[in-house]
Amino acid sequence: MKRVLLAAVLAASPFLANAAKSVDAKPFSYNELVRFERVSDPAASVDGKLIAYTLRETDYEANKAKRSLWIVPADGSAPTRRVTGSGNASDGRWGSDGALYFLSSRSGSSQVWRLSLVGGEAMQVTSLPLDVGAFVLSPTGDRIAVALEVFPELATLEDAKTRLDALDKKPSAGKLYDKLFVRHWDTWKNGSRNQLFTLTMQDGIATGSPVWITKGLDGDAPSKPFGGAEEFTFSPDGQKLYFGLREAGRTEAWSTNLDLWQVPADGSAKPVNLTADNDATDTGPAVSPDGKTLAYRAMKRPGFEADRYAVLLRDLATGKTRELAADWDRSAETLVWSADGKTLYTKADDLGQNRVFSIDVSSGKVKALTDEGTVEGFALGNKGLVVAHNNLGRPTDLYRVERTGLKALTRHNGEALATLKFGAYEQFKFKGWNDETVYGYVAKPANYEKGKKYPVAFIVHGGPQGSMGNHFHYRWNPQTYAGAGYAVVFIDFHGSTGYGQAFTDSISGDWGGKPLEDLQKGYAHALKTYDFLDSTKAAALGASYGGYMMNWIAGNWAEPFKAIVNHDGIFDNRSMGYTTEELWFDEWELGGTPYEQPAAYEKHNPINHVTKWKTPMLVIQGEKDFRVPTEQGLATFTALQRRGIPSQLLVFPDENHWVLKPQNSVQWHETVEAWLARWLK
Repeated sequence: MKRVLLAAVLAASPFLANAAKSVDAKPFSYNELVRFERVSDPAASVDGKLIAYTLRETDYEANKAKRSLWIVPADGSAPTRRVTGSGNASDGRWGSDGALYFLSSRSGSSQVWRLSLVGGEAMQVTSLPLDVGAFVLSPTGDRIAVALEVFPELATLEDAKTRLDALDKKPSAGKLYDKLFVRHWDTWKNGSRNQLFTLTMQDGIATGSPVWITKGLDGDAPSKPFGGAEEFTFSPDGQKLYFGLREAGRTEAWSTNLDLWQVPADGSAKPVNLTADNDATDTGPAVSPDGKTLAYRAMKRPGFEADRYAVLLRDLATGKTRELAADWDRSAETLVWSADGKTLYTKADDLGQNRVFSIDVSSGKVKALTDEGTVEGFALGNKGLVVAHNNLGRPTDLYRVERTGLKALTRHNGEALATLKFGAYEQFKFKGWNDETVYGYVAKPANYEKGKKYPVAFIVHGGPQGSMGNHFHYRWNPQTYAGAGYAVVFIDFHGSTGYGQAFTDSISGDWGGKPLEDLQKGYAHALKTYDFLDSTKAAALGASYGGYMMNWIAGNWAEPFKAIVNHDGIFDNRSMGYTTEELWFDEWELGGTPYEQPAAYEKHNPINHVTKWKTPMLVIQGEKDFRVPTEQGLATFTALQRRGIPSQLLVFPDENHWVLKPQNSVQWHETVEAWLARWLK
């Protein structure tokens, strides 16, 4: 592990930032943030010579994003080039025939397409009546697996299409339910399920009728709302498919029990549950190159969505399973085998960074392959590891990992970056709750001048089991505040990820305890350490759990702050326990249901401290947010207004727990910065 370098950085405390290339550079702002090109999803060709990736561009006037596929040689010997034209394209995956397969809606629905890099136009691979949500190619090139949203009780895809069309045209709007889930993330459920189908392939085109290989299983494969192709995979010989699915029944809304299943790729037998003995989450199947071992990620505690993802290896002949690198106290995010089957690669949060690690399959020895910054994705090229990498001063590009550091393969946003100034930043550490080491970051204003003091934006991250570290975020980006003239401070309080599972566990049942103490001590440390922070002009900001903390701060630590920004924050733990959709979250965090553990829900409940509120607050809410429902934001605003506290409510009828549309994002930032300026400037 590269701990020596990190320790040196912390000891020397150098502020890090990208140097502007122009004397006329202007401070970075949200206007650039929403328009930046976004690099993601690197995928290596079979021979490792080429890397395909997705580029997201913003059509600001149309208020939407456009996606295209690009390729670049893994050795950097040629510049990047775009390979898809009209119509959105994403999820680029290389076939054994050397062609690039991808998802596109150019035909009017989302289907799989194939592009031969030898020449010619892209060809449509699938022509199904339903949208393809995700796909995986067989290594042998003779089969493809696709995820489709169907109705389990209907026999054909055409029937499912007819049902969906009828629901859109139904004159009555009522929905009748007899069990949970009734809604999930931002969608009211309509009885449909993600299910897996396979089709045979001939000359790169799907042929014959799709085989419904998960038929009879009541659950989503891949999982909703964010599951994709990483949740199912073929065996190297193409004869079997491995996939993750949570059998629903009546417990779906409070169960985290995803299992891994095995099924013949031709559908000749029913799926077999390989992990039925584990009632927690099993996911991310990856089969070794020799086809003998299934690697996957598994949690151990049912109902806990933020448990550590351990790496498990299952002998597919005997069923014997062992944990790899059991003493490595990090949570694995993805698994990729080396070509020789001797190494597994993964990525994980680690001390305010997100790094790629190699794990020796024989010994379990773990080694960090990247240093500071955040790895969004990675691929194994023929010249070594290629990462989609960013940090607090630079958006994502592709880099090849070398002994001397990262070598750039792409330079998107280069012209824009040359005209922009970012705030210099550094990581710090201090003694938090129980004198345990806690980490945080501080960023200077982009136009920092030595000797001056600057108002402070104190940001609290969500999750709560997450991390706000050395990462270029496209919604909560500290550099937008630095560009607006603020110094920025944020803390990875107890409960954050990347510092060991015990550190993550410590927040459960103590939302307003240890984290608040860490925030208080971290802010005091920052004020003592950095003389450019103006303690008389500070605002606190947060979303989700961070929004909960804004309400908690308002009643329990309001003194340092002139203003608060609360996005999708919890106001009443008890009502949240009855109205959120993924019930397992509250029931784990607070030790049971609201009727079983009422005292736990009241222990750190913001609603009980409203009489102490006095700080001006901006409340922001997405009406399609079913994770923290709209009533929480309305209740917060009502409490503020009835107490006569200066406050505003910004509502987005078309947004969920996140603000995703470009013009909504600009309005969000304009409103937040106006609120901060009103009280701090």
